[in-house]
Amino acid sequence: MNNDIVSKMTSAAKAGVPSGFFSTAKEVAEKRRNQRLEALKGRGFKPRRTSFSRTHGTARKPCPFKASNAESFSASSKAMPFPTVTLLLLLVIVTFGLNGCSSERQTIAPSPETVRNIPVLAVQQANVPDLLEAVGTVRAAQTSDAASQMMGNIVEIRAHEGDHVQRGQVLAVIDDSQPRAAVDRATAADLAAQQQLVGADSDLALAESTLKRYQTLFEKKSVSPQEFDEVKARQQAALARREMAKAGQAQAQAALNQARTSLDYSRIRAPFDGVVTEKKADSGTLASPGMPIFTVEDVRRFRLEASVNEDDLHYVRTGEQISVVIGALDNAGLKGKVVQIVPAADAASRTFLVKIELPTDTRLRSGLFGRAQFSRGERQALMIPRSAVVERGQLQGIYVLDQNKVASLRYITLGKPSGAEVEVLAGLQDGEQLVAKPGAVDLNGKRIEVQ
Repeated sequence: MNNDIVSKMTSAAKAGVPSGFFSTAKEVAEKRRNQRLEALKGRGFKPRRTSFSRTHGTARKPCPFKASNAESFSASSKAMPFPTVTLLLLLVIVTFGLNGCSSERQTIAPSPETVRNIPVLAVQQANVPDLLEAVGTVRAAQTSDAASQMMGNIVEIRAHEGDHVQRGQVLAVIDDSQPRAAVDRATAADLAAQQQLVGADSDLALAESTLKRYQTLFEKKSVSPQEFDEVKARQQAALARREMAKAGQAQAQAALNQARTSLDYSRIRAPFDGVVTEKKADSGTLASPGMPIFTVEDVRRFRLEASVNEDDLHYVRTGEQISVVIGALDNAGLKGKVVQIVPAADAASRTFLVKIELPTDTRLRSGLFGRAQFSRGERQALMIPRSAVVERGQLQGIYVLDQNKVASLRYITLGKPSGAEVEVLAGLQDGEQLVAKPGAVDLNGKRIEVQ
């Protein structure tokens, strides 16, 4: 091809083309190419469309000197002067000849970058505990609602959420004007009953002394039986009045105690030592019997109340020591004890309530979410270090090595964590190699040299 181009250029030089033309032909060719091609099109020259190579996808340019195009070009060149034909020939040779009638480019893939000293591990199946998890809520072992026992307006609130209270401490005061008046009334009645009892005692004492005197006179036949019987009847009447006075005093005392109890109902007190976790009313609220005002919990003992499906209840045994995970405590594992299984199932959810006693921990609070783990034996699972997991937004992935030790990012589905490892549910096969600690380095598409 190069020899053909040189021979054509030599023929053009013999035809009278200046010698300096070849040094500037490359520069002139680009400027005049479009103009000459338009002239060729006007005389019947039609270049073919470019085609694409099936092998590499690169454009292949058709040779303008095919037989069909050559005939059209030779016919049109007869009408042009010889120097013009020569210039056009050189233009076509420079533009198309140097590139060739067929141009094919072979793309050579660059070699991947090599990263050294990267820890790599091979994944294998491992036996892990098969656990049944039951979710539940942390509750205080003792909880009570301090409610009102009378009707009246709340005039004072003496406790708020978070306050530590002791048994019998006054938490709120209800208007006590009516029960206090009842206490005053009962107190006065009790005093009157006491005075009646005193008068009855005096009458009885007089009647008994009179009876003794008449008894002596009756034995000496100094008084008639009629007079003796009258004195004896008066003594018995005095005794009856005394007993009635004693009953009246007891009745007045009971009324006074009842009034005092009603007065004490105006004070809402803490049922036991604990912490106020909820205040449900404020000053000015009309309280009614049974209306809860405060919720008090014993924060010294907590338990987890978990729901277990009816099909899994046979895995739960009373007195069993199990592991309890509390999410709010950084998934800390606590040792709990199953203390009660409620014998009746919930008809809506078909679950049984299991109560698990928790150890003493100052971080525990009522209402926390927890998971109870009951053992079901062992199972096989793919476990990988948590350090191998790469976070991409809400997705998790790992760098997996192929046969050429080239890493590729693969997204996987993770299961439950277990200490420093996590279970892989999908996206990884047994025996594959992965990067153990990729860190923040992007290793996708890079060759890894095993540490």
